[in-house]
Amino acid sequence: MKSPLLKPAPESTRSVIAIAGHPIHAMLISFPVAFLLAGLASDLAYWWSEDPFWARMSIWLIGAGFVMGSLASIAGTLDFLLVKEIRRHVTSWSHFIAAIMLVSLAAANWWLRVPNPEEMLLPWGLFMSGVTTLSIGTVGWFGGKLVFHHNVGGDTSDA
Repeated sequence: MKSPLLKPAPESTRSVIAIAGHPIHAMLISFPVAFLLAGLASDLAYWWSEDPFWARMSIWLIGAGFVMGSLASIAGTLDFLLVKEIRRHVTSWSHFIAAIMLVSLAAANWWLRVPNPEEMLLPWGLFMSGVTTLSIGTVGWFGGKLVFHHNVGGDTSDA
């Protein structure tokens, strides 16, 4: 007897911005996530210790998160624009808009700190890092819905 909870996998929507069938967006996205989350951790370390090393670390991590997020966004945007099947999902639009907001937030957080990393860290830098962390969760949730529920970027040809 088949369970009503088990549904067949939807037809795959392949990425066109890929290397050997592996979507470049998916390959790049872990870097900005790691850098931006580590930025929050280093902000908290500065708040706790007042050691200027952590303020400098934050500016580097958030800057790297912005740069890598921009590269991942370019790959994701190209897939979004070039594959019409991706655009037919409301989740794709939500992921796209939330991701643009996330990259913009990372840019603003980085830009805020450039003149003086220590002075700008508390309270606004830490606040922006916290909002960035929440945004990563939102963007990731939409991205997960696309991959696991709509099979975007998956390759089921060998299955």
